Amino acid sequence: MNNKFLLTATLIASSLFSSAQENKLTYAITGDGNNDFVWMNIRQVDLTTGQVTKTLFQRSNSNFSITDVNTKQVSTQNNFTSENIFSSSNYPTGTFVAAAAYDKRSNKLFFAPMRKGELRWLDLSSSTENPQFYTMPIADFKTLNPNDEASNITRMVIGADGNGYALSNDGNHLFSFTTGKKPSIKELGNIIDAESNKGISIHNKCTSWGGDMIADAFGKLYVISASHNVFSIDLNTRIATHLGSIQGLPGNYTTNAAAVNDDGEIVVASANTFEGYYKFLINDLKAVKMEGSEVKYNTSDFANANLLLQKEANSLLNSKVLPVATTPVDAKIFPNPVTTSSFNVLFDNRSEGRYTIVLSDLAGRTMQTKKVSVSSGVQTEKINLNGHLAKGVYLVKVLDENKSIIINEKIVIQ
Repeated sequence: MNNKFLLTATLIASSLFSSAQENKLTYAITGDGNNDFVWMNIRQVDLTTGQVTKTLFQRSNSNFSITDVNTKQVSTQNNFTSENIFSSSNYPTGTFVAAAAYDKRSNKLFFAPMRKGELRWLDLSSSTENPQFYTMPIADFKTLNPNDEASNITRMVIGADGNGYALSNDGNHLFSFTTGKKPSIKELGNIIDAESNKGISIHNKCTSWGGDMIADAFGKLYVISASHNVFSIDLNTRIATHLGSIQGLPGNYTTNAAAVNDDGEIVVASANTFEGYYKFLINDLKAVKMEGSEVKYNTSDFANANLLLQKEANSLLNSKVLPVATTPVDAKIFPNPVTTSSFNVLFDNRSEGRYTIVLSDLAGRTMQTKKVSVSSGVQTEKINLNGHLAKGVYLVKVLDENKSIIINEKIVIQ
């Protein structure tokens, strides 16, 4: 069998960006505590304990500067009073914040104040004692009414490719941005519901607004809505697939903040309920409470550098080789990589009977299945790919009638 290094562009980007998860911390947008729902403070949280470890910015208390990167105009804490921080257009978090993303490479915390149409960031590498903020308008932010809740940016994350992504409440505006000294921002378009969503639309206010967004190591984004629904988003097609609803959360617990911990679990927090943090795995969506986690500060957003499915990506990278087959002699699954809309499964000298071919992602989620009847001798079955599949690495398993695995191979879809 011929072997060679075979990595998709997404996997290369993710390996360069985060080859190991070493960030147990996340940044959190919070209130002041004691039933305070004014999301203007920036704190640091240890995801292993669920406890706040540091306050980086506190409203009406922290000295700071904020620079408009276009006009170079600088405002400082001296320009504000405790009364006008909510009405001023230049106070860093003045109109509350519900979307933030941490870029590990530049050590910046990006965020979008609500009702502003601006991208802002906190330079965490600054040598000055006081927080240094920067701001610039999102030129393509299309809204006639800045107070329109539908157009507010409430989800943000840094993807595996190193770019930032921000999504409006109604799912009609997906933005990407770079993370350099002066970020470039562009609108990618609206999110499209997958046909398999069965009526649960990412645009629906009751089921899918608010919440947070995380990214995985293979280039996908995930929206965790305030109403506990989870969607995966293929950036190539902008198609959102409903994965299910998180189970085990209190009834009044909105899922507003989400981050990935070092164990690959998703940790969530609520902006309106002081119940502590919960965590779950993407492949079962069953939440369990983190005992001893923060119950003082409600949280409107988390932001850290960890990527979902990073361990699976690292395992693939460490294996260094994937089989590349061009003829049935080389492998049971061919061609590999897949460059068209189908691949073949070879049955050679198998017992007669019915078999099940399963295509899944590296997290074990089934993408599609096909049942086939096999006669004695050599038989080849063609598998036509679902049109919504993203490029990447997948697993192909073949099960016999006793559910025993007789073929188990990785395959690359390009």
